[in-house]
Amino acid sequence: MPADAALVAGIDSSTQSCKVVVRDAASGALVRRGRAPHPPGTEVDPEAWWLALGAAVADAGGLDDVAAISIAAQQHGLVALDDRGEVVRPALLWNDTRSAGAATDLVAELGAEAWADQVGSVPVASFTVAKLRWLAEHEPDAAARTAAVCLPHDWLTWRLTGATGFATLATDRGDASGTGYWSPGEDRYRPDLVKLAFGADVLLSPVLDPTSSPGSTAAGAGVPTGVLVGAGTGDNMAAALGVGARPGDVIVSIGTSGVVSATSDRATADATGTVAGFADATGRFLPLVCTLNGAPVLDATARLLGVDLGELSDLARRAPAGADGLVLLPYLDGERTPNLPDATGTLVGLRHATMTPAHVARAAVEGLLCGLADGVDALVGAGVEVRRIVLIGGAAASAAVCEVAPEVFGHPVVVPAPGEYVADGAARQAAWTLAGTASPPEWSAADPATFDADPIPRIRARYGAARSTLHP
Repeated sequence: MPADAALVAGIDSSTQSCKVVVRDAASGALVRRGRAPHPPGTEVDPEAWWLALGAAVADAGGLDDVAAISIAAQQHGLVALDDRGEVVRPALLWNDTRSAGAATDLVAELGAEAWADQVGSVPVASFTVAKLRWLAEHEPDAAARTAAVCLPHDWLTWRLTGATGFATLATDRGDASGTGYWSPGEDRYRPDLVKLAFGADVLLSPVLDPTSSPGSTAAGAGVPTGVLVGAGTGDNMAAALGVGARPGDVIVSIGTSGVVSATSDRATADATGTVAGFADATGRFLPLVCTLNGAPVLDATARLLGVDLGELSDLARRAPAGADGLVLLPYLDGERTPNLPDATGTLVGLRHATMTPAHVARAAVEGLLCGLADGVDALVGAGVEVRRIVLIGGAAASAAVCEVAPEVFGHPVVVPAPGEYVADGAARQAAWTLAGTASPPEWSAADPATFDADPIPRIRARYGAARSTLHP
């Protein structure tokens, strides 16, 4: 089947579920989709991902007509395999914080600047390198059995290609850059850092070029044999590919957490640990900042006020910009950026005039966006160019968030049509692999909504003053 008449599939194996989209390889038009849940928890038997993939494929009507497939999955994590390719223990996911102490130890042993210089990022609990140290220290028998280490998307791609030996075990630059032992600047693994963390050498997934393939599908999960398989990537990298991000675009994703990332032509290295110096799925780089508090800030505020999210948005739009001085520091789960793990959410500036539902709603929207704007500032400080903000995630459905965003960010804000951006990015990678062209296909898409407004500096000034007073 010629590439311009083919269908491709993209898979998003996220923390909570598996999503499948089938798209036209040439135009990107959506043909059908499916999904299936993942089990809860911070450690999961990878077999659950495989079963969910099969269920999502079935929900999408099968993939018998698909010419290429690619998988994007939750970043970081640790899948440990023995010398026969069997899973040694349940996979440790990115949100498993048992490795926090291990990350602290690794930073102390090498120094934050050295980590940033060598791999572009300073280890935190989510990174694979920290989980390797935790495994070596806390489960030495499992560590002794570990012959190979891979990431969630690597393992699923490997299963797609038959999982016969380690010949087709592979990853890409984007996902490898979140391990803490692959250097985006040098474009290579750092086995010395693996040994520092784990105390032994292990097999690591070879890193493929963006359009390289580890092979074709074998039987399983309802996927037919002989389908071309793309290299796959991490979820943030796939989302950037899915929205067609270019240098100058900063993607602000407001889901369970907040993620601020940018497509860049240069690698970054931030010794403060605020900016993770990742690679993207195209050969460029994807510096990224993560906050703990995202859309649940709006959910919690809506519950407090006894309204739904639509009503919360309406309330926020009734209050004046700056909420007459009412400020919410939205650290409901502590915070990662800034690093305030024990902080709590705080309302500052309560007066008779501001103790209204509209003011509280407005303060919640502005506080959420101010925290993310700090992430944009961190990217600028790392040398990233910002021309516009691409706003995605569940909170992008809020009219108040979209309208207030340019006032807070100080840049035009575009909101793409709703979609499964991670799965879409994986599908676009599959189409790119099928075509073998120098750049990914230019898929047509509905024009994004654009929001522009003059920046209102006092909003961020008051937020910054409140933060500095309470968390000097």
